[in-house]
Parts: sequence; C-alpha cells; structure tokens
Amino acid sequence: MTPPATAPIDLRSDTVTRPTPAMRQAMAEAEVGDDVLDGDPTVRRLEERVEVMLGKATALFFPTGTMANQAALWLQGEPGTEVFCHDDSHIVNWELAGTAALAGLQVRLISGGPVMDAEALRAAFRPASKHAPRASLVCVENTHNGAGGMVTRLEKLREIQATARDAALPVHLDGARLWNAHVATGTPLRDFAACAQTVMVAFSKGLGAPVGACLAGDERPMRRAWEVRKRLGGGMRQSGILAAGALHGLDVHLPRMHEDHARAKALAEALAKAPDVRVVPPDTNIVMVDLLAGQSAAKIVEKARKKGVLFAPWTETRLRCVLHLEIDDAALATASDVIVAALGG
Repeated sequence: MTPPATAPIDLRSDTVTRPTPAMRQAMAEAEVGDDVLDGDPTVRRLEERVEVMLGKATALFFPTGTMANQAALWLQGEPGTEVFCHDDSHIVNWELAGTAALAGLQVRLISGGPVMDAEALRAAFRPASKHAPRASLVCVENTHNGAGGMVTRLEKLREIQATARDAALPVHLDGARLWNAHVATGTPLRDFAACAQTVMVAFSKGLGAPVGACLAGDERPMRRAWEVRKRLGGGMRQSGILAAGALHGLDVHLPRMHEDHARAKALAEALAKAPDVRVVPPDTNIVMVDLLAGQSAAKIVEKARKKGVLFAPWTETRLRCVLHLEIDDAALATASDVIVAALGG
C-alpha cells in the first residue's frame, strides 16, 4: 500500500504503517466482549491462533511488546538475581530499565558479536559464590533489531537453549519480529518457540496492526501471566477491536512479508553504491548503513527529510531503514535515489 502522494516515504520503522481499509473493516466488525470480566471472543481467537502457531500451552494478548517482555521477566526472573541479555538488545536499550525498575533484576550483558551466542553466554556465567548474584533467566532476541534484523538461526538458538539448560536457567525469547525470522528461513515458528519457555510476538511491526502483542509460553511460567498483566495495567476491555487487526495481519500481511525482505535487499544494493559507506547485508527487512568517513548520520537524515524520505539515525555514524507493507517498488526507487544523493552519491 503506497502512502498518499503528499505523505513522506517513511522508513523509520515498520511500526509506522497504518491499518489498511480491509484491516479497518475487520476491526470495525469485530465481535467483542469485556475481556477483563468475561473474556473477549475475538481476543480468545487470536490467543488460540498464536498458541497453535507457536506450539505453546497458553497465549495472552498484551497492548505492547514491551509490556509482554516485562511480564515475562517478572514471571520467570527472581528479584535480586541476574538476567542475561545481549548488550544491544531491545530489553536493555529501549525498555527504560524496566528490568530493574519493575522486575528487580540486574542485567548481565553478553557482548562479543552482533547477536547472542552460546559460547559468549557460557563465558558470562559467574562461578558459584555467596558474594556474587545468582542468575535466574536468559533473554534472546530474534530477529535482532540492533543488529539490523539479523536472524539467530535455529541451530544457534538451540545451542543457547542447551547452555541455559545446563545452568538450570529458563529462556525468554523476544520475538517481536519472529515472523520475519520465520519468513526469511522457512523455519516453523513453533521450532523457534520451542527453544524458550516464554515467547513474545508483536503484531504492530511487519504485520501492520496498529497495536498489540502476545506472550505465549509453557503452562508453568504462564500460570500467573493474567495477574501480572493486570498489575502492569494491561487489562483491556473490548480489546477484540485490536485483536481483529492482529488476526487480519496474520491472515493477509504475513503471507506477503517476503516482499519487504526482497525490497530491503534491493535498497541495500542501491545504497552500497554510495561513497564511504558499508551496508550490512540484510537478513530480513532492516537495512543498516555505516558511515566510514566521519559523516553525521543526523545531517544525512535531515537532507533526506527535506526531500520527503524519512529514516533513522541509529548512532552518530549508523543509519537504519526499515521496509514494510506501505513501501512498494515506486516508493523504494524514490527512497533509494534520495538516500544515495544524501550520502553524496
């Protein structure tokens, strides 16, 4: 769906998409009920769909992925202990220290690569000591936003799971873009999900829904999930209106997600022709561009903005562009030309 002619071409995130007319119709016609009191029938259909897709015993609808992640930390972590997270993960960088403020967990950072791997995780384990904090949880992100939508392949995820199991630690999978990992690799969603006790998936990114996420998990860690969601303020009433948008995204937008990946590769190839840049080859729908000659990412973003193309300065010397369902081939061609020109090409 191409944005209106007067709107900028927006590559800042795949969260900027607006509900399509068909999605709006599905939301308007949704069967609803009070989800806090009696249960909402459309929400329950969505939760049951996610349970089947991820192969989990239970799924619970949340307003945001961040809230669902924080609920998982609360459910599986133990206050006063450590949680292992990659140093460039969403939970570390973009959830306002909720790990400490809400769950009472100290983050132990895993570094040494663009995504977490089993060897780096194992190296971070502390020797047992009455003077050092214990660990209670491992968190892994797939796809990895900060690494440019990089996929942690199933065999690597299983190695992380095995390493965590050896240390008697559960795993939470931040799968906000797990749909993209599934589409890029062909790996069934339930195989990815089997590597963790809890999994978060978001509907407001590549699926184009306006809001929403699900936390799915095995029966034991999910026993108190409804209670924790309520405590965090996530109890919603006629939330079937929102769930209907997510269901439409699963039905209609998930099957076309490969188009975003193909356009990301095309954009990466075009931007690689600009001088003094290094483009990270995209696994999925995110393109990262490193500036090699001291250029200011913010200034390049501003140049493109004046020409009607929006994207994000990820760091002072790195740019991020995200492809999504509102970017068609014509918008891609225009964006490529504008960004290359802003880069000095």
